[in-house]
Amino acid sequence: NGLNSGRKMQALGGKFICDRGSSHVVFQNEILTEEYKRWGFQWKGIDERIIDKEQEEYEQADFITIPSDFVKNSFIKKGVKENKLVKIPYGARLDRFRKIGEPEKNKFSVLWVGGVSLRKGFMYAINAFEAFKHPNKEFNVIGHLTDEIKYLLHKHNKNLDNVHFKGNVPNAQLLEYYSKSDVFLLTSLEEGLAMVQGEALACGCPVIASTNTGSQDLITNGKDGFIIPIRDEQAILNSFQKLSDQPYLRAEMSENALVKVQSFGGWDTYGNNFKYLWHLL
Repeated sequence: NGLNSGRKMQALGGKFICDRGSSHVVFQNEILTEEYKRWGFQWKGIDERIIDKEQEEYEQADFITIPSDFVKNSFIKKGVKENKLVKIPYGARLDRFRKIGEPEKNKFSVLWVGGVSLRKGFMYAINAFEAFKHPNKEFNVIGHLTDEIKYLLHKHNKNLDNVHFKGNVPNAQLLEYYSKSDVFLLTSLEEGLAMVQGEALACGCPVIASTNTGSQDLITNGKDGFIIPIRDEQAILNSFQKLSDQPYLRAEMSENALVKVQSFGGWDTYGNNFKYLWHLL
């Protein structure tokens, strides 16, 4: 319907804006196919008809709105002209997410929120946590486990003594987890702009996030979090160690996170940016 209605709008003298919340569909398909293969699985892939349709939409559209530099770069790599791309980052629920507590002393608590899958890079996260040497560590994992992750955890005989799988938790209850965790971890292979990063920052929780999550649009590396390469277990481990060894650093990052989240605003800012784009047309 998007392609057909976009063409109709253009025929009536209007503009067709295609909004893409994730990376270029071909880039997305390629990196996920590659990731599944790395772990011994065959990913069914995105239906070729959907790939063809989306690329027609990209070609037909007057503008493509995207949420992050990561997504923008994925489009440019696949041949889309930069002047067609308009970046409008997502906002955060600042009315809901706020700091309501502190992490427990003498414990290092890592938080995961989102799908527990190969796409999210969970195996790199669990490997880094397993290698992290700390006398009192915990990893709270909120989200649904895929069958692939369940199989790999069993196959590799992972030590899960300090890992707590919480399942799905209502969004409104997450602020307590964010506020009382030492760090929030996001190791995705591909996504547009993960909103959980803004939620964590709004609760004063520093973020460790891969480059392929839109993290560059939210985090200042080394100030309110750490931006790491995808598939880099050592970089995750190093970030854990820095925060654990330097409690004052975690406290500084927490304060910086609260300041940072105000700079990119809530969903009203996102809406206003779309209104600005409309005025340009």
